[in-house]
Amino acid sequence: MKIKKLLTTYIPVLLIVLFAIGPYFWTFLSSITPEKDLYTVDFRFFPTHPTFNNYTRLFTKIHFARNIMDSLIVAVSTALIGLLITIPASYSFSRFRFKGRNIMLMQFLGINMFPIMLLIIPLFIIMKNLHLMDTHFALIIAYSTMAIPFSIWMLTSFFNSIPKELDQAALIDGCSNIQAMIRVTIPIALPGIVSTGIYIFITGWNEFLYAAILTNSAVRTIPVALQNMIGEYQIEWGLLTAGGIVSALPVIILFFFIQRHLISGMTAGAVKG
Repeated sequence: MKIKKLLTTYIPVLLIVLFAIGPYFWTFLSSITPEKDLYTVDFRFFPTHPTFNNYTRLFTKIHFARNIMDSLIVAVSTALIGLLITIPASYSFSRFRFKGRNIMLMQFLGINMFPIMLLIIPLFIIMKNLHLMDTHFALIIAYSTMAIPFSIWMLTSFFNSIPKELDQAALIDGCSNIQAMIRVTIPIALPGIVSTGIYIFITGWNEFLYAAILTNSAVRTIPVALQNMIGEYQIEWGLLTAGGIVSALPVIILFFFIQRHLISGMTAGAVKG
């Protein structure tokens, strides 16, 4: 029985994990490899003389800390604004029946079927006329436009899974609809809200097209900074891989601290039958 479980469960799972983390591990090995050793003919899995010089150059030569700050400002602001709009909108779609409700939900879903590049020209014209080019606010508006429709659709399904009897009980006890949403529904839907916030954050953190078109030098997020390391005749592989590892750390740290809340929130607000 143990051999069967080993062959059917543990080994396949281990292979999947290795396959998933393999590119990240290879990127890390490349980031600690001296620049001259990256172009040698002899293949070496581990660098002979590992060094963190690429990380030092990343923050001294490229000023990558500024790019990280720009990405954090844009991604966190987009997540907060997105949740501020998404939560009451999703609650309304879940709890109330009004004319045009289904049509609006289908429109939100339909928006995500079109490539985001279709919106780049109208967004560029709007930002230019409002003199918002090369600002954090331009990216926040653009990312919110892209992330909020799908977030509303996603969070509405979380609210639909919560019994409406809880809201009705709160209304009987004297709460208004807003108070019922804040005191009853939101605490129970916290895992879904956190998941939606993470989705919006990652959307703003990794997006490249809007950042490349709507910003220039005053604001430069991580994806644009990494792309600038790819020249016409030369690629800074050491800096590029080091920047990739650093850019992944905030998301990893975010999941590390939030995973406990995700798991505990799934059992919060359980109703006894």
